[in-house]
Amino acid sequence: MKYINYILIVLGAIVAIYSKAGEEQNQYVLIAGIIILMTGVYRISKTIPSKNSEEEYTEDNEN
Repeated sequence: MKYINYILIVLGAIVAIYSKAGEEQNQYVLIAGIIILMTGVYRISKTIPSKNSEEEYTEDNEN
């Protein structure tokens, strides 16, 4: 399942770069590439635990 996130990031980057490669930049393809890229980044960021919430939790228990 996590490989889907990486595939989305790579695919989005390739699509965004491809849209800028030609002389006439296709803005719709660029927007689609950015959306795919950001979807992959968002899905990965959901799986990373927040460091701040852990620190606040331990500080509250120490006092």
